[in-house]
Amino acid sequence: MSHYSFTQTFHTLYDKAALLYDNGRQGASTYFTQEETDWLIANGLTAQHLYDYAEDRHKYGEPDYGTALAIELIRRDYFLNVQDGRASLHRLDESSLPPKTLAVRGIEWLPRLIPKARAKLRGELPESLMYGCGGDRKFFKAHDIHPAEFLSLVWRYPVEDEIIIDWVVRRSSAPVL
Repeated sequence: MSHYSFTQTFHTLYDKAALLYDNGRQGASTYFTQEETDWLIANGLTAQHLYDYAEDRHKYGEPDYGTALAIELIRRDYFLNVQDGRASLHRLDESSLPPKTLAVRGIEWLPRLIPKARAKLRGELPESLMYGCGGDRKFFKAHDIHPAEFLSLVWRYPVEDEIIIDWVVRRSSAPVL
């Protein structure tokens, strides 16, 4: 694995996924060669991550490459340096997430987003969930937070929800209670 060329290879695979999705190919498992899949795994990523980016870019015009790269650089860093390059054997049970409408200090989605971001960071999101999905993007835009910035915040405070909530309240451009 070449660390130096990570961004170039990621860009190539991001573009490949976008092109395949734009051309109507469905299903993350059909997108990459074994060598490409092995590269993704070695970097703590999956074909599903790139498929999700391609699908949402196609349907909604976002996230762009820069956002996807920023998110996956943080995930990769965590994978290589905290998880020592070993994938988690756990998967987040989607039904365990708080409801989308649950609020903390008047901020909807935040109680759901914190455990979702932790799962993304650890590589524990099920294929049915995307970090940076439409609901996440709506939250990030409303509160003027970049998704990679939030992921980094969650890494710094792995169990301190109140610190994360305080930070969001301070940062938010949206009115909060």
